[in-house]
Amino acid sequence: MTTAPSARWHRVALLAALMLAAFTFNTTENLPIGLLELISVDLQVSLSAVGYLVTGYGLTVAVVSLPIAHATQSMPRRHVLTVLLAALVLSSLVSALGSSYWLLMVARLVTALAQALFWAVMGPVAVGLFPPEVRGRVIGVLSVAGSLALVLGVPVGTWLGQQSAWQVPLVVLAGLGLLSLVTIAVLLPTSRPGEGHAAFGSAPDKRRFGIVLVTTALSVTGAFAGYTYVVKFLGDVSGFSDTSVSALLMVSGVAGVIGVTIAGPLLDRYPRGTLLVPVATQAVGMLGLYATGTTEAGTVVCLALLGGSLGPVFMATQNQMLRFAPGRTEIALAANSGAYNAGVAAGALLGGLVLPSLGVRATFLVGGLLTAAAFTALLTERMLPPAEPDRVIETSDTVDRSPSEHP
Repeated sequence: MTTAPSARWHRVALLAALMLAAFTFNTTENLPIGLLELISVDLQVSLSAVGYLVTGYGLTVAVVSLPIAHATQSMPRRHVLTVLLAALVLSSLVSALGSSYWLLMVARLVTALAQALFWAVMGPVAVGLFPPEVRGRVIGVLSVAGSLALVLGVPVGTWLGQQSAWQVPLVVLAGLGLLSLVTIAVLLPTSRPGEGHAAFGSAPDKRRFGIVLVTTALSVTGAFAGYTYVVKFLGDVSGFSDTSVSALLMVSGVAGVIGVTIAGPLLDRYPRGTLLVPVATQAVGMLGLYATGTTEAGTVVCLALLGGSLGPVFMATQNQMLRFAPGRTEIALAANSGAYNAGVAAGALLGGLVLPSLGVRATFLVGGLLTAAAFTALLTERMLPPAEPDRVIETSDTVDRSPSEHP
């Protein structure tokens, strides 16, 4: 049996490579938001058409996450990750070198296909490098890397594109992806799928798995019903200037990084609490924006609460997927990623329907109520009796019992 790398520096290097890959994928997904006008002018397409580059990306991840995880579950993880990162590198270069809008769209959809499977595979691979008792900390550091994409990756990529050309940050992202690819290809052993403690849920439970999945869908739909239109809210309702709005969005992003940094180390000790608290915080932030959004002070506080909860909610649901997965954890994580991206699309659509009839302020009321429903669902999970074990997960054939290092 091929075991996880024993040298501590191997483990840390692989974790760093996965963090870099998560940062690169998330930055690639959202970069067109910052380069909207540059791409529009250069390719001679409308701003809405450039916006579809982000919409199409998210919908692709939502639709294919589960099917592609099922289709590849028998492939060695090292091979899967190498192919996914190769797709990221090549599609980023095609995006940078091409001069056609549709070529750019196709290249981004290829990247979206790769990202859909990457999020399912990355968690079990990273967690499997370390002892079971620190899996929450591992998920936490991966989440910090993903959150930094919006706070650091997109702003820096936007600045770089403004100083040179919109294609330049894509070339840089290709370079980052190549670095991750080489590290993983060289250091990650070719182990059989299903090996190790991270391959299956530590406390399999179909009922709790379903509740966490519903929580993801409801909370994300609620969040993006309002957050999609937050710029309009800050200008029309709160009365902030364009310059202030940019600073407030940065505050929201920084709050998100702080949130996952604080919550990550707590995931192992308080797995339920680290999901309940962020969902409750998100509900308070959204309903608070509806109630106090006409005051600048109230808006700043509630926006920080909202921004600080978004990352921890997804991080904590991923951690619960690793606990309650009724089968292979990558399938559970793919389902959660699909629910997340479906929630993003559904939230934006729901907010768009509310906006013309009830106004932008009401989008946060609707989003807050959906988040409160997610919180209620989580409370029902606490009342469920423990699941009766129907199979033994840890056997001498599936678990690597060699000594492990902490991250």
